[in-house]
Amino acid sequence: MLTIQFVPYSEIETLTQEERVKKLLAIAQENKIVVMEGRLKPLEETLLIQKTMEAVSKDFKGIELCTVYTNKKKKQALPKALKEMMTKFLIGDREGLTVIGPANIIKEIKRNPNKIELLTESLPNKRRR
Repeated sequence: MLTIQFVPYSEIETLTQEERVKKLLAIAQENKIVVMEGRLKPLEETLLIQKTMEAVSKDFKGIELCTVYTNKKKKQALPKALKEMMTKFLIGDREGLTVIGPANIIKEIKRNPNKIELLTESLPNKRRR
């Protein structure tokens, strides 16, 4: 069974970088795919990769990570640009979507502006005794 866990921005916005990374990694270690509202800062992504490498074992092979957000390169009118900057300042950077999943489930993530494609591999069934 494939489990996807949504993590809203409001659930992680008050956490420190270390706590945020720890929370996301713990979910991935439970063989769940994390879909997080917003995106990690570059420093947080680096820390997540570092912590993942420390946690690699025969049961946990690592993670796959993908961030998707619109890349607004068009010139905007000054009032609209100021409004967007003020909004980001007040409520945080909620723009985008981050997908994190265990490498033993997600084999590849393809992204484009309109969709995310996850190539997954099913987990072997564990026999109950």
